Amino acid sequence: MCTTNVFRMTHNKNMNETNNRKGKIVIISGPSGVGKSTICKEVVKRLNNVYLSVSVTTRPRDEAEVEGKDYWFISKSEFQQRIDRGLLLEYAEVFGHLYGTPAEKVEEAVQAGKTVILEIDVQGAKKVKVLYKDAVMIFIFPPTQRELAERMKLRGREDSETAEERLNGASEEIAAGWQYYDYMVINDDLHQAVSEVVQIIQQN
Repeated sequence: MCTTNVFRMTHNKNMNETNNRKGKIVIISGPSGVGKSTICKEVVKRLNNVYLSVSVTTRPRDEAEVEGKDYWFISKSEFQQRIDRGLLLEYAEVFGHLYGTPAEKVEEAVQAGKTVILEIDVQGAKKVKVLYKDAVMIFIFPPTQRELAERMKLRGREDSETAEERLNGASEEIAAGWQYYDYMVINDDLHQAVSEVVQIIQQN
């Protein structure tokens, strides 16, 4: 199944893999500014029986973000407590801030037969893949590096130094995407990208 903007990777997918879980895990990653959050929200609207995991983070909340919908915003000490108690499925430090996935909510949703969507970075994705070997991994590509830079500029979340740091890190993330992910989707047209992600999920 390949359309113009989808690349199917085969190096790490064991088609004979089985497990006793009722639902499935879908991991969606990509560099900052590529449109992951928008794609995930649109995918949830189009599919039934889907749970979009909400991560915890130590970074400050943007004015437009909603607590418990975009992220759970907590302190570093609270984050450490969750690590110590084994409450996080994965966690990583990204550009000076900690991000983590609440483990209990994810497993509850999987056992309830839901499709669980995790919007996480490459570091976290590799950790989840160890625990959920049949997780479907989708990496979102920008059409070009210049387009990614423009999107980050328009987003206006970071100062110029942070934005440049994120842009420099994008190349490493994209390289990891080619190495570890099952599918690559180019977000050139949002509607098309969402349709492609939905199709991938339905076929797995």
